[in-house]
Amino acid sequence: MVKYPTGSSAAFRNLNLNDKPQASRKKRKHKNINFSDRGMNLEQMINESNKYYRTKEIAVVHKKPTPVQIVKVDYPKRSRAVIKEAYFRQESTTDYNGVYKGYYLDFEAKETKNKTNFPLKNFHEHQIVHLAECLKQKGICFTIIGFTSLNRYFVTPASSIIKAWWTKNKSSLTLKEVEDWSIEIKNGFQPTLPYLKAVDSFISDRKIHDDK
Repeated sequence: MVKYPTGSSAAFRNLNLNDKPQASRKKRKHKNINFSDRGMNLEQMINESNKYYRTKEIAVVHKKPTPVQIVKVDYPKRSRAVIKEAYFRQESTTDYNGVYKGYYLDFEAKETKNKTNFPLKNFHEHQIVHLAECLKQKGICFTIIGFTSLNRYFVTPASSIIKAWWTKNKSSLTLKEVEDWSIEIKNGFQPTLPYLKAVDSFISDRKIHDDK
């Protein structure tokens, strides 16, 4: 069941006119501290990063909407709609796409609590096929893999994931394989997850290859 957010009323308190201006400023400064990476999952971190990249006019990347056909909706209140029945119209492809420095980006985000390997079953065949098709059109395609228990994040070229996925009797990637094939990025602040640093490396490698 999916519900549209209704928002919440803001709470206010009376301002004490006897408060000193300096103390008030200190309180406001303390409240404005932004710990943007605390408690976020991988998707939230990427969404925050994309918002930062768009605001700074660095790149335009969006999460793709899931194609859902709504069948039945109830309205228990005027301000609230509750989806009672829905189904997927078609298989989704990857999580994100957009444009950066004139290059088309297409990528999937996956995370695991496992500390030693990443299960390939987290990818679906239609996603692997989609990434391969985008690579043929010279898109910059990759995955962002998060080992959440280790607080480690990797940008892995789609070509490596595709090859591993089609390898017979291979059910997972070891952490060592991910380390060897990927560019590791550190989560931080503005952007929360600076994955475009890895994309810059992919673009540089492509330019070197094209010049040969």
